[in-house]
Amino acid sequence: MNQTNTTERTIFQTVLRILLGAFLAFAGTGHLTWHRTEFLAQVPTWLPINADLVVLLSGVVEISLGLSLIFLRSKQVQVGWIVALFFVLIFPGNISQYMNGISAFGLDTDRARLIRLFFQPLLVLWAIWSCGSWADFKSNRKS
Repeated sequence: MNQTNTTERTIFQTVLRILLGAFLAFAGTGHLTWHRTEFLAQVPTWLPINADLVVLLSGVVEISLGLSLIFLRSKQVQVGWIVALFFVLIFPGNISQYMNGISAFGLDTDRARLIRLFFQPLLVLWAIWSCGSWADFKSNRKS
């Protein structure tokens, strides 16, 4: 079973893929507009790049990934892996927010910031499952 055929995915996977895409596009729009300051809290201080530029660029990437999840149906498997990689790459920002005790998005306690860290792996799994990326990987491995 080759998962590049989008008809092999369940309706539930499709709904969750589109929901994740909408979430990313919405969050990316927030990077560029109303939540820009909040997202600055997640940029690690050790990055040698202007924090506001990181927020803007990551917003553009999030919008692009979100729209790709929704509209690039023929490339779902690849998009799933790319979105999963994106979630891994931004994880140091979440760790930085926790380690430095920076409040943003209602995460105003160490406990809340710590709990949030456990949701990032779920986003990775959401991306690769809803796009059929993991099933495609397993299928190709057997071949």
